[in-house]
Amino acid sequence: MNSSVFSSRKLIQIIICVFLSAYGSAQIERSKENINDDWDYLELNLEDVDQVHKQTSWIPITLPHTWNNYDTMDLKPGYRRSASWYRKDLEIDAINKDFVYQLYFEGSNVTTKVYVNGKLSGKHIGGYIGFLVDISGHIKKGRNEILVRVDNGYDPEIIPSQKSDFFIYGGITRDVWLIKKHISHISDLKITTPDVSRDKASLQLNMKIEGLSTEESYEVKAELFQPNGKKVQTLSKKGTSGQLKIDFKNTAKPLLWDIDTPHLYRVEVALLKSGKQVDKLTESFGFRWFEFKKNGPFYLNGKRVLLRGTHRHEEHAGYGAAMPNALHRKDIEAIKEMGANFIRLAHYPQDPEVYKMCDELGLLVWDELPWCRGGIGNESWKTNTRNMLTEIINQNYNHPSIIIWSLGNEIYWLPDFEDGDNEEKLNAFLKELNTLSHTLDPTRKTAIRKYYAGSDIVDVFSPSIWSGWYSGSYTTYQKAIDKYLKEYPHFIHAEYGGSSHYGRHTENPIDGRGVMDPDGWTEAITQTSVTNIAKIGDWSENYIVDLFDWHLKIAETTDSFVGNVQWAFKDFGTPLRPENDIPYVNQKGIMDREGNPKDAYYVFKSYWAKEPFVYIESKTWTERQGPEHTSRSINVYSNCDKVTLYFEGQALAEKKRDINVFPASGLTWDVLFKEGTNKLKAVGFKNGKKVTDSLNVQYRYKKNEVANSLMLSYEKLENGNYLVIATAKDKMGLRCLDYEERVYFQCLSGGETKKYLGTPMGSEVIKMSNGRAQIEVVPDNVGNHIEMMVLNQSFKGTYLTIPKT
Repeated sequence: MNSSVFSSRKLIQIIICVFLSAYGSAQIERSKENINDDWDYLELNLEDVDQVHKQTSWIPITLPHTWNNYDTMDLKPGYRRSASWYRKDLEIDAINKDFVYQLYFEGSNVTTKVYVNGKLSGKHIGGYIGFLVDISGHIKKGRNEILVRVDNGYDPEIIPSQKSDFFIYGGITRDVWLIKKHISHISDLKITTPDVSRDKASLQLNMKIEGLSTEESYEVKAELFQPNGKKVQTLSKKGTSGQLKIDFKNTAKPLLWDIDTPHLYRVEVALLKSGKQVDKLTESFGFRWFEFKKNGPFYLNGKRVLLRGTHRHEEHAGYGAAMPNALHRKDIEAIKEMGANFIRLAHYPQDPEVYKMCDELGLLVWDELPWCRGGIGNESWKTNTRNMLTEIINQNYNHPSIIIWSLGNEIYWLPDFEDGDNEEKLNAFLKELNTLSHTLDPTRKTAIRKYYAGSDIVDVFSPSIWSGWYSGSYTTYQKAIDKYLKEYPHFIHAEYGGSSHYGRHTENPIDGRGVMDPDGWTEAITQTSVTNIAKIGDWSENYIVDLFDWHLKIAETTDSFVGNVQWAFKDFGTPLRPENDIPYVNQKGIMDREGNPKDAYYVFKSYWAKEPFVYIESKTWTERQGPEHTSRSINVYSNCDKVTLYFEGQALAEKKRDINVFPASGLTWDVLFKEGTNKLKAVGFKNGKKVTDSLNVQYRYKKNEVANSLMLSYEKLENGNYLVIATAKDKMGLRCLDYEERVYFQCLSGGETKKYLGTPMGSEVIKMSNGRAQIEVVPDNVGNHIEMMVLNQSFKGTYLTIPKT
């Protein structure tokens, strides 16, 4: 080979190597690696890193993680509010001086300090908001020790207030990522759609360019892609400052983001220096516009949309707030399947997966600053609160699902600071937050709930209306709606409903006037009026079904109404309710804490869902009693146009669904049960599709007497565990369907109860539902049987031996 040719080729190779060394590749894109696995956890409240290094009691864990996933549901008052440590060995193959290395925490509750190789790299205040920690200056090639101190201890200077009706879970409760990007990179990309109609749309990209030398030039290239992936437009712009704006104008006939067709466009933004790509960002967004009409309804893309909403707390039985993405998705999918089009995130911003799912499924979002109760605080409190609102808006800005930034909930109530309920001070700070919100994001509305003195400060207001629960009767709901429609220019009703104990039913629920029917028994009760159903009502599923049915009938037939938002989608934990039927659980959910639907879930489906269904109320009400010649009303909840109920194989009647008729939109039948087994079947048709539901009811004419014993039995479950069932019996051996007292389970040997879940089968202490309670027991590998006990103050102890099979 000619030596000059060899030399020239070698020179070319050297030039290529230099180029690759400088840029890594011809097209650099940032990397984002999930690092949830292989962490260690230390449950010690230590301040000094050197002391942490001396500890040997670390246990392996996987993120997300909270140390409060079980202790919130145990029987001891309070839960752990302190600090803990997390540790991970992070392997980095090579360090490139042209790159920035960051850790991104999606959420760490409540205050966080991050140490890399013994050095403090960053800290953050606020438990429900993501944050970045730059670790570039502290890492090295090879093994790097990451230590994270997280503290959820009581601190009145950080919202939410400890007096809030939910647990403040401690830990790294969401995903953690390692991000690697070029020193020169894009940040704070905000996507706005200043002009949208059905015929055309415009798009504006605002961004910062980080890591530039003084007056260093660059170019940004932005590519716009349709929902089907087709590229529709490319724009480039050069700059020398840290701020850049790119305008896509006259995007013809856009595919709009809507609740039924949530079309998502994609924009890819690349940063180029000297013609070479050094960074690239990809974001999804939607073209849509909305309006709250003055003293009128809500419009999305020029069409009236009745907001059909629910609330979501970020927690699940056994996980607390440390929910994996699969459970987040399951919740949001169930909400959409129910037919909802709106979610208020209560009372704090939630996992990024939630917003992603709402964007993809077409659910409108009320995002909320966690200023929940506690009044106004000192200057440090104000600084922390401002910072949180800024972070929430900046991080969630690009989600088309979000239409409201809420500035708080019940903010005046139960102040943590002296004079914290001073309305003059509250209003001054609320105005400041309102201005800050509109400055950061002029495109969305602000809101607040249950702070009447500030109702005219924000754009949208929700008063507190709990018709038929904390006061009054549910039939007064129309009166409240009519009053507030006139009083507040932009009125939405957030929070209504009541508590229900899964599986509890009654033949005579309190009616819409707040009156209790004696039900025809000879020994009829004499009470006729109930003033506060929350305190002395029966907490039956039947009453809550009626309450929701009435609220939905009013909402669906009031033309000028924006809509209402049911409280809450799932039962959730709270330190404020130790004496509830399931201790420490707010039982206002239409699902239990594990996501199992109660009857009320199907009431909402009957008004909102699109997929045809029928549901006979109720699957857990299989044993009933009543006088021999007293007929019973059977309600069927369905979205079908016509439904037929069959009793013992005979069609009773076909009925047409009419939402103006209460209850069950007229899908009710009177049935005269016989003693023994009674077979019910409902058949419905919608759009040519047939759907059915069946229920067998064991009925008796004899009313049980006073309970005089508890009986234990068991069933083997498919998962290999055992369901242990306690039944209250009278002296004749009849199940006491009116017995609702609290019982206490205990596994004496051979296994362990699922006792800290806060669910109908996962609590050792629970009130009975129609004389029945149950708990799941996991067998161990010791011995050949399980010994169980159940007792309460009236019955000192009943025992059961379960052979392991």
